[in-house]
Amino acid sequence: MKLHRESKGTITVATLLFIILGALAIYFLKIWSLVIIMPLLVIYGLVFWFFRVPDRNILDHKENVIAPVDGKVVMIKEVEEDEFIKGKAIQVSIFMSPLNVHICRYPVSGDVIYKKYHPGKYLVAWHEKSSTENERTTVAIQTMTDHKVVFRQIAGYVARRIVFYCNEGDKAKAGHEFGFIKFGSRMDVFLPLDTEIICKIGDITKGGEDVIAKLKEN
Repeated sequence: MKLHRESKGTITVATLLFIILGALAIYFLKIWSLVIIMPLLVIYGLVFWFFRVPDRNILDHKENVIAPVDGKVVMIKEVEEDEFIKGKAIQVSIFMSPLNVHICRYPVSGDVIYKKYHPGKYLVAWHEKSSTENERTTVAIQTMTDHKVVFRQIAGYVARRIVFYCNEGDKAKAGHEFGFIKFGSRMDVFLPLDTEIICKIGDITKGGEDVIAKLKEN
């Protein structure tokens, strides 16, 4: 199983803790140490699972907007996007549980024209104000068809570290990685009002493969 580059520090700490706690359990509890070691082994295995990098069949999506993360669609509504669009947009929010793949992918291809990191709170990811008050990174892309698509990584109560690798001026390619959120949280995508929304609330998405919307052809 291939592991993500962000796993290095976490897995090192998890390995040391597993060895130390396991050794203490064996020393003090003898045969009963399995009561401690088995749950530790499960947790240790989950740490590896959290950082897995699955193979994805990434296609050229053109006007299609693809799911930027693995997760569940929890919100589709018209909102005011005040940071970049400064007007109305359709917001599609995907919640990532700790068991989902945590890689963040570009939902569309084009030029990265805006990127800003905001320190903030750590409200639970499904809180309505988490999109504007939590630690977050906002990115905007201008597509080859001259649409502007904004998306936002949001840290949550458990996921307290967001990582992003893109910068203004970069070329974005739909389905390719631009960041990572440790241990789940949420991704918001803001689309033009005339976008055809294909997904629905409750849908389970696979980042880099599933189409969630289609931009209007210009």
